[in-house]
Amino acid sequence: MYPDSLKRLIDSFQYIPGVGRKTAERYAFAIMDLPEERLRFFQESMEDVKQKIHTCAICNNLTEEEVCYVCSDPLRNQEILCVVEDVKSLFLFERLGIYHGLYHVLNGLISPLDGINPEDIQLDKLLDRIRAGHFKEIILAFKPSVEGETTALYIKRILDGMPLTVSRIASGIPIGADMEYMDAMTLERALADRKNLE
Repeated sequence: MYPDSLKRLIDSFQYIPGVGRKTAERYAFAIMDLPEERLRFFQESMEDVKQKIHTCAICNNLTEEEVCYVCSDPLRNQEILCVVEDVKSLFLFERLGIYHGLYHVLNGLISPLDGINPEDIQLDKLLDRIRAGHFKEIILAFKPSVEGETTALYIKRILDGMPLTVSRIASGIPIGADMEYMDAMTLERALADRKNLE
């Protein structure tokens, strides 16, 4: 029922994860209503992202430079390395402003059931970086899942024997959550990570 060009635009928006038919239609009509200069800005922004953004040569963060703003910041704590699953996790920590060390972004998590092995997430690059650096602590910041647990245990095993601390962010029951809706893995992790009251 739509003209071909509008139909193609609607179909294109559906390539974006989480965008269904109705949302894609809303986006397409919104694009048609944009003034010419905003439409040009929108188009140039998409082209710039594809042409200019690439991964940092050191940590795999997104950047337009050879090295990202985190790795090139001399004020960062050079002795702590936070290993995250993806760039979105890095941006979350940065938005919170609570961490001031360095990062290393993996290319996902180990998941043998999905055919994702250690070599598929570039663990060799992480290991080379740790060996070449002067880190005292490696923080593993993965989601509390089977894949996160598998990846954390694998990294801990390959780092055994190195003179550094390997830690993992705490996970468990979120503030304000109702206990009866907690899954078994969350409760197990909360119990295992319990702390003494001071």
